[in-house]
Amino acid sequence: MNVTELLRLLQAEHDETAARADHLREQIDQLTTALTEVEARLAEIVTTGKVIGGLALPDHEPASAETATVYQRIVTAFNEHPGQVFRVRELHELLGLRTDEPSINVTRSRLGRLVRQGLLEQPGRGRYQKRT
Repeated sequence: MNVTELLRLLQAEHDETAARADHLREQIDQLTTALTEVEARLAEIVTTGKVIGGLALPDHEPASAETATVYQRIVTAFNEHPGQVFRVRELHELLGLRTDEPSINVTRSRLGRLVRQGLLEQPGRGRYQKRT
C-alpha cells in the first residue's frame, strides 16, 4: 500500500466521520427543540394545577364555575401576553369585564392570590405580570 492509497482511505474515513457528526448534531438540535416544547407544556400543566388547586375554598368545596372561568381568563390573558405589565383596570378592559370599583377590587384580590401562588409577580404597586 503506497502513501497515496493510505491518504485516500484516510480522507474517506474522515468524510464518513464528519457526515456522522453532522447527523448527530441535527439529532441534538431536534431533541433540544422537542425538550423545550415538552418543558413548556409541563410548566403550563403545573400552572394549571396550581390555579385549579387555588380555586378550592378552605373547606375544600369547589369554587363556583363563574369564579373558575374568571381565573382561567385572567391566567390565559397573562399567558398570551407574558412580558406585558397590566394594571387591574387594563386587564378588565382586555377581558371585557366591568370596570366599576367593586369589580376591580375583586380582581385585585384574585391577582394577589395568583401572586402568592407564584403564577404572577408584582413589579410595582398595582401592576401585575406573568412570573418568568
